[in-house]
Amino acid sequence: MKKRKMPDELMFLTNSKATQKSSEAMMAGKTVVITGATSGVGLEAVKRLAKGQASIVMVARNASKAEEVKRLVQLSHPVPIDIVIADFSRSDQVRSAAKQILSKYPKIDVLINCAGLHSTKATYTPEGFETVFFVNHLASFLFTQLLLERMIQSAPCRILHINSEGHRFNGLDITDIHWKKRHYTGLRGYGASKTAQLLTMWELTDQLDNTGVTINAMHPGDVKTAIGSNNGWLYRTFSKLVIQPMLKDPKISGEAIYYLVADPQMEHVSGKFFHLTVEEKPAKHACDRVLGKEIYDLSMQLIGLKAR
Repeated sequence: MKKRKMPDELMFLTNSKATQKSSEAMMAGKTVVITGATSGVGLEAVKRLAKGQASIVMVARNASKAEEVKRLVQLSHPVPIDIVIADFSRSDQVRSAAKQILSKYPKIDVLINCAGLHSTKATYTPEGFETVFFVNHLASFLFTQLLLERMIQSAPCRILHINSEGHRFNGLDITDIHWKKRHYTGLRGYGASKTAQLLTMWELTDQLDNTGVTINAMHPGDVKTAIGSNNGWLYRTFSKLVIQPMLKDPKISGEAIYYLVADPQMEHVSGKFFHLTVEEKPAKHACDRVLGKEIYDLSMQLIGLKAR
């Protein structure tokens, strides 16, 4: 009996078990900017980038933690590592981080947007944005926009969003971005933010065509990270006893990220979603180009930027 092929949108169920690609390419002389770099997926990416001899700009919220990561990484791989301090729940600090980077680095070869948050309850930033939506989508959207012209000037270069299979939970409602009218749940809030990031990525892919700048997104694997540790004791206990034992070592995320941003095979690949290094079809709602244009325009409006 012929084995039936799993539908494209369900391939995420098997892709985590697939053989993943890796790269031996070196990144000496290349400048990589990475957010969310002090723990979990971001930390593993920093370690792998350092092994590949990249010059690294870590954007982090906690200065002492960032300094310790820098110290430990450089013990094994003494590459240049700069630290920029910014809280990505505040747009003024996102802008400040971009300004510092632009003033110091005439060339940016890679941008990895890795900062992320999961919350079981709706909370709000000082500016009134729903926090998960801002940190997971609007902050990386703003940061990318502010660095984009420098990256076009630096081409060829690559942008990588650390997205998630969590986009499949959806939750995105353009008329209620900040969950003022609906009941908030952690999965749908997280899904909304990751869906928005994917939808706006397709728009950026079109805009960056023929510039030499590629942009892709990836799910970093089902790995152990500190995401969600900001939640209450019940969630943390459930995560520790039920979720975490089933998860893998985040080292696989670092290897996958490195492949996507370093390997020559990825040089001209743009506008794709990957499960680790396996190209995958996102959920149908995250491929809606009409909604994508709307959320792109709304995102530009919310962060106070005009269309390019």
